[in-house]
Amino acid sequence: MRQMMQGGDGDAQHKQVAHHKLDAMLGLCELTTCRRQALLAYFGEQLADPCGNCDNCLHPPQTWDGSEAARMALSCVYRSGQRFGVNYLIEILRGSDNERIRHNGHDRLSTHGIGKALETAEWRAVFRQLIARGYLAVDLEGYGALRLTAACRPLLRGEAGLELRKLRRPSRASGRRKTATLSSRDDPLFEALRDLRRRLAEAQGVPPYVIFHDATLREMAARRPLTERELLEISGVGEQKLRRYGAPFLALLRERAGTDAPQEA
Repeated sequence: MRQMMQGGDGDAQHKQVAHHKLDAMLGLCELTTCRRQALLAYFGEQLADPCGNCDNCLHPPQTWDGSEAARMALSCVYRSGQRFGVNYLIEILRGSDNERIRHNGHDRLSTHGIGKALETAEWRAVFRQLIARGYLAVDLEGYGALRLTAACRPLLRGEAGLELRKLRRPSRASGRRKTATLSSRDDPLFEALRDLRRRLAEAQGVPPYVIFHDATLREMAARRPLTERELLEISGVGEQKLRRYGAPFLALLRERAGTDAPQEA
C-alpha cells in the first residue's frame, strides 16, 4: 500500500495524508486496548471507559514484555546501516550464515545471532508492531529498508518499556479441516465429480483446480449435498463458485442420489 501511495499521481500533501491514514490503520490492527476508544479518539471524541463489545474487550489479547526484543531489533537496524528490510534483519538476528550476510560483514555485528530465542514469525510480529507504533519507518525510496525514528530513543536508552501483542498461534482444533475419508461406496461418485470438473475446465480453458480442489470434491462425495444451502457448507464452496458451478454439480449429486431436485429450504 505504501508503494502504491508513493507511486500515485497525488501531490506531496495528499500522499502525506494517505500515509497517515495507513499508519493509523496499522496502529488499530496492532492495538491491545479498546478499539472503540481508539476509533473515537481518532475522530476527536472521547470514550471514558472501554466499550466492552469490541474483540479486544471481549477477548483481551495476550501481551508480553517486548522491551528487550524491541531493543535488539532497533539495534540491528542501526548497526546494519538502516539499509535493509525485515527479512534480512531477521536473518541477522537469528544468526543466519549465508553469502550475503558474510559479504556485508554482518556476521561480525554484535546483533548477529542474538535473537535465536524467537522464531521468524515472532520477529515479524515484533517488527510489524514497531513500525505500527512509529519506532521504525519504512524507507520507500530504499526498497522497503527500515530506519529509526526519534520516537525510539527512550526505548533504546532503557528509559521506557514496551508491551507487545503476543503472536496468536492457531490451535489444531481451529485449523484446517481434515480431508474427508471416502468409503468404497463414495469412490464412484468422487470420480464422477472429477470427470464433471474436468469437462467444465476444458470448456472454460482453465485448470481443474480453479473450479474445485480434490478435497472439496471428496467432501461432496462423502456428505452428498442436495441443496444450495448444503453445498455452501462444503469447504471450498463460496457464493461465487456456487453461482458459477453449483447447478451442474448439484444436478449430478441429485442424479446419483436418485431424487428429483428438492425444494430449497
